[in-house]
Amino acid sequence: MNQAATIRLARADDAAACVEIYRPFVEQSAVSFELVVPSEQEMAGRIEAVLAVAPWLVSERAGRVLGYAYASAFRTRPAYRWWMESTIYLAPEARGSGLGRRLYEALMTLLRRQGFVSALGVITLPNVASVALHERLGFRPLTVLPQAGFKLGAWHDVGWWRLALCDPPAAPEPPRPPAEALPELFAGP
Repeated sequence: MNQAATIRLARADDAAACVEIYRPFVEQSAVSFELVVPSEQEMAGRIEAVLAVAPWLVSERAGRVLGYAYASAFRTRPAYRWWMESTIYLAPEARGSGLGRRLYEALMTLLRRQGFVSALGVITLPNVASVALHERLGFRPLTVLPQAGFKLGAWHDVGWWRLALCDPPAAPEPPRPPAEALPELFAGP
């Protein structure tokens, strides 16, 4: 396990590994408010949809996916298009290794290159590890939505954290599509 983990753009064939990483967060915790684990086919569709707008990254070691991070639209109305919601999930053996930080830093770098202004981290509370990761990367707390979701027999608060990716321009250009802003990642093998 001494081999360094690599970070790369996700592919549809990463869907099964992403589902298995995500499964315990859906089935055994309130970290995700989803109630049913998505199928491999559904996850592949999510990866494809995200890659049309923003990066979906995976980290792997020796061919095994250990975690993934992606960004998705914060809201659908056009005036919100400079804000993205960021998401990260790690396999149990990858937690606490620094891999999450590397993966999230890579995602934020790519979002900046596309021209996004802010990233929003949405965290079910309490979640000490996720709050610590976000705050180490410069995310700052915005608010807490009390009793925002009911799962596993309890109400759960949700905190929102924001990372300013750049100073908001006075006359912003629309964020660039991923293939244009990150051609080296989207060129294929």
